[in-house]
Amino acid sequence: MDITHLEIHDRRKLQTPEVQRHPQFPQLPFLKPRPRSPPHFVLLSRSPPSSLPLRSQDPRRLGRHHGVPASHARRLHRRPRSSSVAVPGMDIARRKPNFVGKVAVAAALTVMCILVLKQSPGFGGTSVFSRHETGVTHVLVTGGAGYIGSHATLRLLTDNYRVTIVDNLSRGNMGAVRVLQRLFPEPGRLQFIYTDLGDPKAVNKMFSENAFDAVMHFAAVAYVGESTQEPLRYYHNITSNTLTVLEAMAAYNVKTLIYSSTCATYGEPDTMPITETTPQNPINPYGKAKKMSEDIILDFSKKSDMAVMILRYFNVIGSDPEGRLGEAPRPELREHGRISGACFDAASGTIPGLKVRGTDYPTADGTCIRDYIDVTDLVDAHVKALGKAEPKKVGIYNVGTGQGRSVHEFVEACKMATGATIKVELLSRRPGDYAEVYSDPSKIRDELNWTARHTDLRESLATAWKWQKTHPGGYGLT
Repeated sequence: MDITHLEIHDRRKLQTPEVQRHPQFPQLPFLKPRPRSPPHFVLLSRSPPSSLPLRSQDPRRLGRHHGVPASHARRLHRRPRSSSVAVPGMDIARRKPNFVGKVAVAAALTVMCILVLKQSPGFGGTSVFSRHETGVTHVLVTGGAGYIGSHATLRLLTDNYRVTIVDNLSRGNMGAVRVLQRLFPEPGRLQFIYTDLGDPKAVNKMFSENAFDAVMHFAAVAYVGESTQEPLRYYHNITSNTLTVLEAMAAYNVKTLIYSSTCATYGEPDTMPITETTPQNPINPYGKAKKMSEDIILDFSKKSDMAVMILRYFNVIGSDPEGRLGEAPRPELREHGRISGACFDAASGTIPGLKVRGTDYPTADGTCIRDYIDVTDLVDAHVKALGKAEPKKVGIYNVGTGQGRSVHEFVEACKMATGATIKVELLSRRPGDYAEVYSDPSKIRDELNWTARHTDLRESLATAWKWQKTHPGGYGLT
């Protein structure tokens, strides 16, 4: 602390043999410096010589500290503070008690901190996630806190990939991320980044700070009925955000994209089953937004050496067979959610019954026909697509079982899987729905050696129901 003021007291009392006159300011007394190396001035300061208040000091100790007779120090101790006068041109420092010892302790602690930090992967601002490593594939999973994305992350980590999850948690669950973190706590395996893909600056910052080798792009709002009510939200969230991700990949030289698309891009085809060459004529904003995203990717791939895989999958059900992850949609989204979630809510009594929308479709029982794919098989297809992706090539595949099941069949299977009596309410059609959709999976079978293995509807629902029963409130975290 620089001392810039002198205490002015009775001059007769201060003029001891130790007091002299300053050559430039003879009207002011100052204390003769004691011989020290290096020499410095010690003056009476407005602050006491230690951290204790001035009046708590021993007068004799105060006198010894400042070179003032004890009798005068005692009088000074009792006297209130007086006015002060600034002394320009004087650079006077007050000695710090135990200064050398404090510096030594601080230096020792600093050295210890540096030694500890040097052993951490992120020392110096460089983490393992920010550099490429031979033999390690770093995958960015967008929407990795969601239902499908979290299962894909689990599979990637099990197969020794390095994974970064990015999610804004608008539909995902932080609880799923924490499960994955507990399962794979080793440094350099998994990191979570809270970012909205609708923010280009945040997306570019994420890509600039991480060395991604591939992107699995799941992040999207994905409810057909909701898309008819909020179309602009769907075009922005799906199409615009996909463009942002693609631009960042191009800017930071990320060469592999596995894109999560949907059978909704086909609309309502004239013939079944659906192949990859079936004309795409989507009939709802969800399917249209996904098709726009596909078109952007395909156009860009013509002028780049990017490896692209587009997977158009059908209706997803099930959960992790070991019960580590499941589907936990937000309560406010149940109305738009998957039929499996609605069935489980009805079976558990969360809702009074199941609403079946549309009973007059041109099908055997009048209800819609869908191809239900187990989530475990779905993520297996994504991992195989990642392994088969080649630069300057685009692969487009349907991911389904090849079997169409009606909504009525689905409800009966759910009753058997849960053992519950489910009340069914029959309603009119939902806008944007189509009568019949199921896949021809022969291309993905022939080219990627992939075949759906979990094709028993009741068994897939029983696995999912087991997780629901042990997690009645979902993950409990958002």
